[in-house]
Amino acid sequence: MTATTDPIVQMRGIVKRFPGVVANAGVDFDVLPGEIHALLGENGAGKTTLMNILYGLYAADEGEVRLYGQPVSFASARDAIANGLGMVHQHFMLVNPISVADNIVLGQKSPREPLMENSKRVNRRLSDLSKQYGLAIDPTDEVWKLSVGEQQRVEILKALYRGAEILILDEPTAVLTPPEVVEFLAILRRLAAEGKSIVFISHKLDEVLGASDRITVLRDGEVVDTVQPADVDKHTLARMMVGRDVLLTVAKTAAEPAEPLLQISDLCADSDRELPALRGVGITVRSGEILGIAGVAGNGQSELEEVIAGLRSATSGQVMICGQDTTTYSSREAGEVGLAHIPSDRYRMGLLPDFTVAENMFLQRIGDPPFTRRGFLNWDAIRAKAQELIQAYNVRGATVDTAAGSLSGGNAQKMILARELDRGPRVLLAAQPTRGLDVSAIEYVHAQLIEQRDAGVAILLISTELDEILALSDRIAVMYEGEIVAVIDADDADVNEIGLLMAGSSHVIRDEAGA
Repeated sequence: MTATTDPIVQMRGIVKRFPGVVANAGVDFDVLPGEIHALLGENGAGKTTLMNILYGLYAADEGEVRLYGQPVSFASARDAIANGLGMVHQHFMLVNPISVADNIVLGQKSPREPLMENSKRVNRRLSDLSKQYGLAIDPTDEVWKLSVGEQQRVEILKALYRGAEILILDEPTAVLTPPEVVEFLAILRRLAAEGKSIVFISHKLDEVLGASDRITVLRDGEVVDTVQPADVDKHTLARMMVGRDVLLTVAKTAAEPAEPLLQISDLCADSDRELPALRGVGITVRSGEILGIAGVAGNGQSELEEVIAGLRSATSGQVMICGQDTTTYSSREAGEVGLAHIPSDRYRMGLLPDFTVAENMFLQRIGDPPFTRRGFLNWDAIRAKAQELIQAYNVRGATVDTAAGSLSGGNAQKMILARELDRGPRVLLAAQPTRGLDVSAIEYVHAQLIEQRDAGVAILLISTELDEILALSDRIAVMYEGEIVAVIDADDADVNEIGLLMAGSSHVIRDEAGA
């Protein structure tokens, strides 16, 4: 970090109110030149709202923003970009069918030169930026062909191409694999060393401690404190975020598995690119156990999730849920057999953002009594049950009439948990269940999964967070290039060995119950 002490950004007394909620309550926040300043807090603490005000997406109800010592008031993100700010949102703002270069120049004024010459100039500039900051990317690649980590590099390049000196990164590691996170944090340090100022919004305490120069913690829309990483540890930060001690480990007793409830045999399926994604997958999950699927993202986990959930067709093989062949079932039919599904992408597969919380909680129960009576929806019963679930699962900031898309990530996840678990499932498919969640929400979700296991539910856990797999699983199946290469008892798991298997090591251990 530079020795300069004059802030490049100053936010003073920022207040932002939404109906029934004070998102920011007199927040002071500043950023120094060339520093990585982490903004930490629970889901719904006001972090993203504060940065949306800085970036011109919201207007503050009270308070002042200064840039380079001068008061500013941005009417739009375009104003912020023109003043040297760039924001990479948690959900990327890219157009999939077009190239990297086209995404980056989209919406910008075109110079008065032939299209081919303009394209060459853009590609040359992008190549220079890629080399300067270690953001390896081919400007001619179509975005849909890129991994999530590569798409994130495109978003950062887009901000740098537009001249950003201040980068706001909202939950940038929430969708990255562990190797991508290591690479991403190295890129952050390189950007800061070049003089860029970075606001790093995150929930992940290890990353915040390892990457930031200063940490500001928000709780309930207010600043708790701004600290140096050297002066705190994970437990201290968690307590500052939540206001109480947080259990950072999972408490569980030994599993007592019983009869097989999810049986997958010789399962094959293609990816969206019509290439083989699952190659003869065979696993069994028993009542009262958690089987974790470990693997680097992109090795068939999402296709496995979608086939089990009835969202993708298998090309061959079989899925059995509670003794029934559900290989060709729709998601609703699989749910009627006893499957509950916590999807890996809560916004794409888990909820309808423009529908209310009450409507989202009963999407798959329309037609079931008492929520439907004589062919008509019984709104009194739906709203009463939704309110009960909101309270039972502590879905903060939600009423039965709240639009689901307005919930923070953690509270949207709690809403989905409430909906799926209230159905009394016998098999639970939990895919990336804590992606993008804060420590308190993670603690809550983990406790719910263990409670379901102890109640006799068979749980298939798919996660790219190896720590989560190790903490929750009773057995671990390692997936590589669409195959299960090993099934290991969690008590015997060795982190280094699992890492090698995830990377495709030829040294594999298979248990005989790998099916």
